[in-house]
Amino acid sequence: MRLSPLTIKKIRRFKSIKRGYWSLIIFALMVTLSLGAELLVNRRALIVHYQGRYYFPVYGRMLPGKTFGLDYNYETNYRKLAKVFASRHAGDWVLMPVVPYGPYENDLKPNRYPPFAPSFADRHFLGTDTIGRDVLARLVYGFRIAVFFSLALLAANFLIGVSIGSAMGFWGGKFDLFFQRIIEIWSNVPFLYVIIIISSIVVPNFFMLVVIMALFGWISITWTIRTMAYKEKAREYVLAARAMGASDLRIIFRHIIPNTVAIIVTFAPFAVSSGIISLTSLDYLGFGLPPPTPSWGELLQQGWANLDAWWIVASVIVAMVITLLTVTFIGEAVREAYDPRMHTTYE
Repeated sequence: MRLSPLTIKKIRRFKSIKRGYWSLIIFALMVTLSLGAELLVNRRALIVHYQGRYYFPVYGRMLPGKTFGLDYNYETNYRKLAKVFASRHAGDWVLMPVVPYGPYENDLKPNRYPPFAPSFADRHFLGTDTIGRDVLARLVYGFRIAVFFSLALLAANFLIGVSIGSAMGFWGGKFDLFFQRIIEIWSNVPFLYVIIIISSIVVPNFFMLVVIMALFGWISITWTIRTMAYKEKAREYVLAARAMGASDLRIIFRHIIPNTVAIIVTFAPFAVSSGIISLTSLDYLGFGLPPPTPSWGELLQQGWANLDAWWIVASVIVAMVITLLTVTFIGEAVREAYDPRMHTTYE
């Protein structure tokens, strides 16, 4: 597949905006690392060498302690197993991830109460939360959930908003007026109250929360696409497609929507940022994903309730600032690259 000269020009323009280009690389690296989070942050060992055999527990089945000569049938505690192997001096060894704790695991200390401050000796690099779970593990897995939640929400909002907006702008008339009234009524429904009511009836899971938020999140993109569709339907290529016998749906989805892709692409990074903020806010208020799901909002709530544990709030705030800054810079660079005027510059 060969890119058009105009697309190549836009890519070059995007690369010339250095803070947006490097933000994209940083954000892509963050997402890639989160996809392989089990290799970096996990209570399971990466490799276990025992009696001449190699075991790879990370993505495999649960291995009971008796597999490695221990006296229990539940899942092996690999941190303790490493100490046992070291004391035996039999040539067996365990390779643990950089952070040897899972996001749901409680690491409690005798005669001490969590939260525990950051400790390199215990490999709690950002400390623990109020029930002894590793903050860094919760941050990494919470980031993965937040990013995929925002991407799923983005896809749902754009699927609904672009389809309805294009239809409103193309057909106009009574069809357009009908959906305008529907949107005006629907936009006045208090979103937070709906979430509270639903959360009081059922515990919302990931997909349920995406559906609920998508029901209210498609309106803004709909108005923008409607305006663009009104503009595009008067152009010559639409008249030519009509003259050749193309159906209305073909004109909308094969001609008008592809010619509004600049608006869609420009909206996308800011929609991702909005999705992350929305999920974090709902989790902070207690109406988001159910515990013990790793969540930035839940960590913020813990930090607010325990201000002495400064590392909890500081970790979440730094993670959010880095994530939202990179996404915002990407959005600015994309908007600039697709700007037809091409007279503004970013330093």
